Amino acid sequence: MNPLHTPIGFSSSFLFVPGNRPERFLKALNSDANAVVIDLEDAVPEEDKEQARAAIRTAWGTFTNEQKKRLIIRSNSPGSNFYGADLILAQELNVACLLIPKSESLDQINGAALILPNTAIIPMIETALGLDRLNDLANSQQVLRLALGNLDLQADLGMACDPQETELQTARFQIVLASRLAQIAPPIDGVTPSTDDLERISNDAQRAKRMGFGGKLCIHPKQVGPVKDAFMPSADEIDWAHRVIAADKASKGGVVKLDGRMIDRPVVLLAQRTLAVAGKP
Repeated sequence: MNPLHTPIGFSSSFLFVPGNRPERFLKALNSDANAVVIDLEDAVPEEDKEQARAAIRTAWGTFTNEQKKRLIIRSNSPGSNFYGADLILAQELNVACLLIPKSESLDQINGAALILPNTAIIPMIETALGLDRLNDLANSQQVLRLALGNLDLQADLGMACDPQETELQTARFQIVLASRLAQIAPPIDGVTPSTDDLERISNDAQRAKRMGFGGKLCIHPKQVGPVKDAFMPSADEIDWAHRVIAADKASKGGVVKLDGRMIDRPVVLLAQRTLAVAGKP
């Protein structure tokens, strides 16, 4: 799926909001977050799952078309007792994007795509099996980008990470590599648990960008600003992107070099994404 077909493909900040707290939906949408993830999984107790789905159904008609383009629903995990009902909800609402936690197989993603042919899918990598099957997941149908569930992955692997999550560096690299090989949008990094340590969220977001991630999950509105700042392209990056687009147009689809580098389709897509993130299409 072309990452520029949906704003979520070039979003950098993803703010979670519990599905059973409908009074927070518009607040989240009115925040500065690029995208809002309405969560049906971890944030919603089992006894409240149906109530949360009902709340989303009720609220959906109050959202504008532009707001709906920024909304993602995180389902419960495949194989859970709640996953089927979540897919039915996503189908009813024709959601723009579905975030599938604990994704572990091509069949899971392709099955969801069959039910939701107009929905972009973000598999969330949270288990050893999901990490082992990265290439399958990245190349599944309708996958827009991958996301890291860093806390659950630590638990599944029995890790005790330091504050910088040094032990997860290899996993992060693998996710970036699989995304690049599949030519999908850069992946989304996991959460920073602290909501008050803005220096840490900024550092975590900057690390994610340096590693090749294109965005980060946020669990509190206070985290959104530092995340967006970290992923905002620099003036030099914006200038480079403009020159790439100009060179590509001048070549009329032919082979072209810029600064000694071959300009091929992935480079053009990167330039387009850079300008989209910077708000300078």
